Amino acid sequence: MTGFDILPLAVALLIGIAALGSCLGIGNLGGKLLEGTARQPELKDQLQTTFFLAAGVTDGAFIIATGIALWFATANPFGG
Repeated sequence: MTGFDILPLAVALLIGIAALGSCLGIGNLGGKLLEGTARQPELKDQLQTTFFLAAGVTDGAFIIATGIALWFATANPFGG
């Protein structure tokens, strides 16, 4: 390997940006859940179901991005 290897930086950015987006999304979602529950306490069960579904999808996207980043880190498809 000669020169500047950018793969570790790319892997770190892929994991870091996905983690940041997931954390912000779930935090925003949790805040909206609390707002909705405070306004309509009788809808708590439906709101929690929707919250956990959306949180799972958001967290799933982060896990997929982490898997792809680790795949790039162990088996570099762009290198020689």
